[in-house]
Amino acid sequence: MKKKTILVFPAFVMVLFFIKCTSRKEDIAYPPPICDTSVVRLSVEIKNILTANCLVCHGNDVYASDGGGYQLENYAVISALARGGTLLHAITHDDPDNYVPMPKNASRLSDCDINKFRAWINRGANDN
Repeated sequence: MKKKTILVFPAFVMVLFFIKCTSRKEDIAYPPPICDTSVVRLSVEIKNILTANCLVCHGNDVYASDGGGYQLENYAVISALARGGTLLHAITHDDPDNYVPMPKNASRLSDCDINKFRAWINRGANDN
C-alpha cells in the first residue's frame, strides 16, 4: 500500500504542473468592460465621442458643405439632431435608406458610445 502512495503522489504533482504550465493568460475569459451611462454630459462624454469620431467632418473649422451643413460643435445643431432622431438613426446605422450612416465610410460607433448618446438624449439632451 505504501508503494502505491509513493507512485501516485509524484504522478499527481506532475499532472498539476502540466496543467499549470499549459494555461495561458490570454485563454482566461475576462468580463467585458462596464459601460457607465449613469452620468453622461455633453461637455465631457458626448464631446469626447464627437471629437474622436465626428468633428473631422462636422467641426467649426471645416467648410460647412464637408459635413452636410451640420457643425457638431454647436449645441443648437446637436440638440436638434438628437431630439429629432436623426442623430441616433445615423450613428446606429439602423435606417440607411433614410439616414446616412455615420461616421461616414467608417465602422459604427461602439455600443457603449451609442448607449451614452441614448442616455444623454433620454435625459433631455441638455447643454451640460
